[in-house]
Amino acid sequence: MSLAQLHYTSASAGDDRGGARFTAVSAGIPTPVLAEAEQLLGYEPPAGAPYHPTTAELRSFPEAFSFSALSDGSHLLSRTVALGGPGAGRFHAHAVHLPAGTGLPGDVPAITAWRSPNWASTTPDGGLPGRMASLPASAAFGPEALNDFAVSRSPWLAAVFADLRRASEESSSARVVLVERQSTDVARWIALAGAVLPPENVQRLTFTTYTRRPAHSPHRVVGVLPEDTPEPNGSDNGLRVHTCTGPRPAGPVDDAWAETCARIWRSRSPELFRAAAELPGEPYAAGPLAVTALCAGVALGPAERAAAADWAAERPYALDEERTRRLTDALTASGVDRTSAELSCVARLLTALDGRSPAATTASLAALLVTEAVRGGNVTLEPPARSAFAEPAGERAAAALVTALGDDLRTELATGAPAVPTVPGRSVARTVQLLRIARLLDVDCADLLPDVVHRMARSLLDEGAAGCGPVLLDLLDEQFDVRTALLGELDRIAPHDPAGTERLLTGVALPFTGTQALPHLRMCAAAPDARAGGGDRVKVLHTVLRAGGMSPFTEPLVLRTAVGLVWGEDTPTAGEARLLLGGTTSDAHRTAGTWSALVSAALGAPADDEEAPELAHDLLRGFPQEIDARARGALLLLEFARDMRSGAAEPGWTERARKLCAGAGPVEPGVRDRALGALAGRLLAPDRPEAELYAFVHSNDADLIAAYGRAARHDTVLARLRSEPAYVADCFTVWSSHPHAGRAWSETRAALLEEVLRPVVRGLSAGEVAAVEEAAERTGSSRTAEAFRAWNRPGGFGRRLGSRLTARVRRS
Repeated sequence: MSLAQLHYTSASAGDDRGGARFTAVSAGIPTPVLAEAEQLLGYEPPAGAPYHPTTAELRSFPEAFSFSALSDGSHLLSRTVALGGPGAGRFHAHAVHLPAGTGLPGDVPAITAWRSPNWASTTPDGGLPGRMASLPASAAFGPEALNDFAVSRSPWLAAVFADLRRASEESSSARVVLVERQSTDVARWIALAGAVLPPENVQRLTFTTYTRRPAHSPHRVVGVLPEDTPEPNGSDNGLRVHTCTGPRPAGPVDDAWAETCARIWRSRSPELFRAAAELPGEPYAAGPLAVTALCAGVALGPAERAAAADWAAERPYALDEERTRRLTDALTASGVDRTSAELSCVARLLTALDGRSPAATTASLAALLVTEAVRGGNVTLEPPARSAFAEPAGERAAAALVTALGDDLRTELATGAPAVPTVPGRSVARTVQLLRIARLLDVDCADLLPDVVHRMARSLLDEGAAGCGPVLLDLLDEQFDVRTALLGELDRIAPHDPAGTERLLTGVALPFTGTQALPHLRMCAAAPDARAGGGDRVKVLHTVLRAGGMSPFTEPLVLRTAVGLVWGEDTPTAGEARLLLGGTTSDAHRTAGTWSALVSAALGAPADDEEAPELAHDLLRGFPQEIDARARGALLLLEFARDMRSGAAEPGWTERARKLCAGAGPVEPGVRDRALGALAGRLLAPDRPEAELYAFVHSNDADLIAAYGRAARHDTVLARLRSEPAYVADCFTVWSSHPHAGRAWSETRAALLEEVLRPVVRGLSAGEVAAVEEAAERTGSSRTAEAFRAWNRPGGFGRRLGSRLTARVRRS
């Protein structure tokens, strides 16, 4: 078989035919192929190339060695070189046409034909290509030459391999631009890729070792000189530029396969690529390559080691005993930093090998995981199964771990301070981990358990389970003593933080089976369902109490827990507080500490809450020693309001109100308004004691008199004024009296006469006004009636006259 060839040459000086043309073409090459090839075989000399290049200068010109895909599925492998002679840009291209579905003899990669001796730089004599059965490789890509080149390009290897992989996999991915000073180095890059890429991808990877215009090249891999470097991620979109002549690239490459390929080349071990290809796995899977490298002693990074462990965990049958041992030795080597992802894969590998491989193999993996858990602070690591330390080899490994880690383990459990800082909010997971490791290694920690579970319980309430719920439940299932102690401690502190306990139980279904009573935990677990229906909160409280299985009379603290669960940060209403107090005893509330919530309910009640004064009376009797002086004063004000409304108040109302307000300061506005409003309401009643009214008017207390003014404007007072002429007469008599009692009273009574009483009287009928005059004369005197008539007479004169008459009435 002979390869179909074609020669394409630029015009020589003095050639009057002009332009480049085909000078020799094998028979059978379709005309469309020639038309398409003509667009690929041109050559543009480097920038600044001399017009008359010397032989030495010609040798320094780049060589455009290309493997191009044609539209009919065939390929064109070509070599284009610059020619001497006058005129810039003279070249000769020699190419072979590979029909669709075929390749070079032996299916060797196209790059092996670089510098093949069968390439020609001139048109053959007679204009007909000679027979060419193959393109034998030159010595340019010998093993040592490629190894040396790979080592010299170490910083760029992983990034280039990652992009070459994408370029060979996806036609839509960005093309790869390799910036080198010599086109030979670009060819070496492609040769390196040919060793690492799957054969089928190598056969499809198009490339050119040189072009001046990378953005317009149809090839997946493009070589350029430094002066033709496109802007990375700039205007030449769709290009991944690797400047191998510039500074080292910064940052790692997130591609375990590419990193492994790079490390193998740096170790001068390309034969490992062929060995890895014999292992099962998908193309570009990092696992087989990483396993092969580790077994051969090539040092890898954590991501690559993780890939190896993960691959071996999925296929524990794929490696014989010797290779498995070498792999585990590499994975457990000392002096390397390991990530959580790597350790998770090692744990999976241990699970897969447990019972399949000798104990000496599994024990080393188990020892690594335990050591990393204790000293590395990785709270996500679960301790290995006890079977990993079976047989004499495993027992020796466990004993060595106790010697090395036992003191550190006990110290951290005793103090709660890890040797290596853990992730914030993960203290519970860390404690669970250490307790499980202690049980695995038979390290006695019974004396530490009370302090350990106290810290764990507090952390659970403060931090929550933080994702460690499953391992916590595993611990409680495995270690009965820890379960009993922890649940008991949580139940003990639940009354102090019922909301936190409820949140914990919502996230983690702690087991309440067994002989422990755990009333507080049971209440916290039942609270969400009890509240779900809404409605009467006192009924919800009783539902929660029943869930705990203990009466507040037997265990008063359940009352504290229940109140916290039902009301949380809210305050009960005064009515709810009275029911709470009446449903139990003051002793139960005193022991539970919930009496303060009842006091807050009384003091925080709205001014129109009729239950608050009654609650205050009950609280003053039930908690005489517990209530402080300020709260006692406020409650006494509420009790005073109660007595005022019921008529049970002792004489001296005004003085008592003033003393109570002074003793309760600062007093809640609602409490003060209720007490002063009750006093004002009583003084507005016609049956008030005149001595109390006199003391009130002459107190000159601005707050008391202002409260009286507000009460007189209340709707109930206005309605009574409109319907009872006698009440109008009574109010006129009071509001027109004591003009010299003080400024506060003078201003208030004048405002009430003008702003309250006058609008009411103007709205009365003539008969109703007459009734007012009659009532004023009957209850007062004729002068009172005369004063009312003068006050009610239209015009300023009437008002002044009325005022004078009123003053005379009150003085008489």
